Amino acid sequence: MGKYVIGLDNGGTSTKAAIFDLKGKEIASAGRQTKVITPKSGYTERDMEELWLANCDCVKRALEKAGTDGADILGIAVCGHGKGLYPWGKDGKPAYNGIISTDSRAWKYPKRWHDNGAYDELRGQLCQELMACQQVSLLAWFKEHHRDVYDNMEYVFSVKDYIRFRLTGEAYSEATDISGSGLMDVKHARFDKTILEKLGIEEVYDKLAPVRYSYDLCGTVTKAAAELTGLLEGTPVAGGMFDIDACAVAVDVMSPEKLCTIAGTWSINEYISETPVLDGSIAMNSLFAVPGYYLVEECSATSSGNLEWFLENCMEGEQIPDGKTIYDVVNEKVSSIEPEESDVYFLPFLYGSNAHPLGKGAFVGLTTYHDKAHMLRAVYEGVAYSHRTHIERLLSSRKPPEAIRMAGGAVNSKVWVQMFADALGLPIETVEAKELGALGCGMAAAIAAGVYKDYKDAADHMVHISDRIYPDGDKTAVYQKKYEKYREVVRALDTVWGQFEV
Repeated sequence: MGKYVIGLDNGGTSTKAAIFDLKGKEIASAGRQTKVITPKSGYTERDMEELWLANCDCVKRALEKAGTDGADILGIAVCGHGKGLYPWGKDGKPAYNGIISTDSRAWKYPKRWHDNGAYDELRGQLCQELMACQQVSLLAWFKEHHRDVYDNMEYVFSVKDYIRFRLTGEAYSEATDISGSGLMDVKHARFDKTILEKLGIEEVYDKLAPVRYSYDLCGTVTKAAAELTGLLEGTPVAGGMFDIDACAVAVDVMSPEKLCTIAGTWSINEYISETPVLDGSIAMNSLFAVPGYYLVEECSATSSGNLEWFLENCMEGEQIPDGKTIYDVVNEKVSSIEPEESDVYFLPFLYGSNAHPLGKGAFVGLTTYHDKAHMLRAVYEGVAYSHRTHIERLLSSRKPPEAIRMAGGAVNSKVWVQMFADALGLPIETVEAKELGALGCGMAAAIAAGVYKDYKDAADHMVHISDRIYPDGDKTAVYQKKYEKYREVVRALDTVWGQFEV
C-alpha cells in the first residue's frame, strides 16, 4: 500500500506537482512555467494540450526527485485558478485555447446583465457578482463572437476539472469551482436552466458535467495518463478544488472566525460562513470544500503577479550576486528604503482592477530622484493596499480575526509578510508547507483514499503553523496615512478609466 499523496496545482502561469507524506511533509516537487498567449489586449490564453503535457511532466519529475514510483502513491488531486474557461470539444479535443482568469475580453456582459436587470433578478441564487473572467461571461462572448466554437463544446471545464478529465477520462464539475462560475444556483447547490436562459446562454446547460465534491473519488488514472506521468494505472483521483479553497484548507481555515489572504496572481481574501453574505458588501460567495459552509471571498487580479511583470520587464540583466536569487535582491532593495521615505504609489492593476472595471496599472509620483528600489517598494506596498481594500470589505460584515493566515508566493518574502502585518495592523500567520495549493489537494486525496475521515482530521495531521509575525505599531501608523493617499489616488483616477473603453 502506498504512503504518499500528490497535489497538482495549476496557476495562471505555472504548474507544480508536489508529493507529501501523510504528515504533510513535502517529499519532492517539480514545476514549470506555462506559456501565456496574448493575441489581443485583455486576452490571456494557453494551449490546452501543452498544459496537459506540462502537468504530466511535473508529476513524472516529482516522482523521480522523490526516488519513488507510482506504486507508493495513494492518490492524487488537482487544484487550479478559478474562473476562466477550458472548453472540451465534441470532436474529442480542446475546442479552443484555455482562457486564464486574468482575461477581460468579456467585460461587457456583466455590465449588460446589470443594466437589463438580469443580475438583480438572479442575485439571490448566484450569491456573487458576475465578472468578465467567469465562465458565464466567456460563454456569452463565445456565443456572440465564435458560435462555431460555442456549438462544438461538449464540456465547459475549469482548469483543474480539465486536467482531472485528462487523468481519468471522466467528466465532472467539482463544487468549489463551478459554484464560482456564475453558472450555478449556489444558494441551492444545483444547476438551474432558468438561470442560463435569463442570461441568454441556455445551450450551456447540456455542457455542464455532473457535480462532485473535492474529496469524492472521481475516477482513476487511465493507462494513457499512467504512461505519461509515471503513476500506476488505477491510481485514485479525488475531485480536487479551486486553488483558493486548497490554500484555505492547507492553512487550516476550518472555522468562521479565521480569515485567510492569498497573495498570488490574484488578491484572494476569504473566510468561511454557514450562510452566504448577500447584503451587497461582499462580491463572492461560493461553496467551500467543507460541506455546509460557503467561502466568502473578496478578490481581484491585483496581487503578486504584478511583481513578476516588473521583474520580467524592468529588471532584465540585473546583476545577481553569487548564492542569491533575484528575489533576494528585490527584498534588499525594498528594505533599503523606509516607508516614510518613499512617496511613490503603484496601482497593481496590470491584470485587473478592484476599482473601476477598466482600471489600469500605474506608478504615481515618480521623479528623476526615484530608482528601482522606490518602484519595487511601491509595488510591494500597492499589492498590500489592494489586499487591505478587500479585507476591509470582508470585515464590514464580521469581527476582525485574531490573526490572518497568509498564503501565496509573497509568503516567501519575510519583508513582504512583515509589510502585510504592518499595513493591515494585524498579526500574520504562515505555515511550514510552501506549496499550499498542492498540500490542500494532497489532503483531499488522503480523504478520498480513506486515510483521514474529513478535512479537520487531515489538518490535524498535515497542517503545521510555522510563525506569527506581529505588526510594528509605528510603521502601521505610517502605512495608514499612505493607504489613505493610495485610496485617494484610486478614486481620483476613477473618472479616467472609462476613456479606455473600446
